Amino acid sequence: MRFEVRLDMWTRIARAALGCAFAAVLAACSTFAERDETAKWDADRLYAEARAEMDLANWQRARTLLEKLEARFPFGRHAQQAQLEIAYTYYKEGESAQAITAADRFLKLNPNHPFADYVQYLKGLASFNDDLGLFGRRLGQDPSERDPKAMREAFEAFRELVQRWPASRYAEDARLRANYLVNAMAQSEVNVARYYFRRGAYLAAIARAQGVLRDYQGAPASEEALYLMMRSYEALGLADLRADTERVLRANFPKSTYLALQGH
Repeated sequence: MRFEVRLDMWTRIARAALGCAFAAVLAACSTFAERDETAKWDADRLYAEARAEMDLANWQRARTLLEKLEARFPFGRHAQQAQLEIAYTYYKEGESAQAITAADRFLKLNPNHPFADYVQYLKGLASFNDDLGLFGRRLGQDPSERDPKAMREAFEAFRELVQRWPASRYAEDARLRANYLVNAMAQSEVNVARYYFRRGAYLAAIARAQGVLRDYQGAPASEEALYLMMRSYEALGLADLRADTERVLRANFPKSTYLALQGH
């Protein structure tokens, strides 16, 4: 009997403690809600405040407001614009992966949006930021030494823009950037071929050089690719292949400095 009384007493105590804990959680949540100054803002105000923060380049604060706007008013007139500008804030902060993810999400949800071409363009910029390219060139950095994966992703993004929206105001710039990236990717492969050649890995050098000629036809790096192939065949004692490659090199680049420097 005493055991039953004690058990009942402990049960009441546990229930009381649980009730207090639950009340404390509710109080904490209430306090948190009271601290959120945006809790009672409507969609128009959230968007206006987000735009004001963007004008001040406060990208993280702007994104926080845009995310709240989208979450609270997912079917409102500002929701799609919020999704777009979330991608833009990530891009401006240099958060490339997040910008690309946000852009992909927007394009998936709004494939026919009037600004879909712009978001596709933004995706390309996030993959390969041209401002970094200009900075790198000022320091003497070869753009072909960058991450090949990022270059390929940027190229695909720009190519898709040109194909899907050929009349877009961004199409011409996307086309120029895509051409730049083709040349950079080709040079990147030549850099690898040159690395193999200098270390006596001639078959690997030939394979890389052939890849340049196959995948990046017309790229300026084709000249050096042919030269590396010719020299690799020479090192391997493959005279016929060397001669064939030299003929192709002379036909396409009759004034090649590579041939002149080597006395061929």
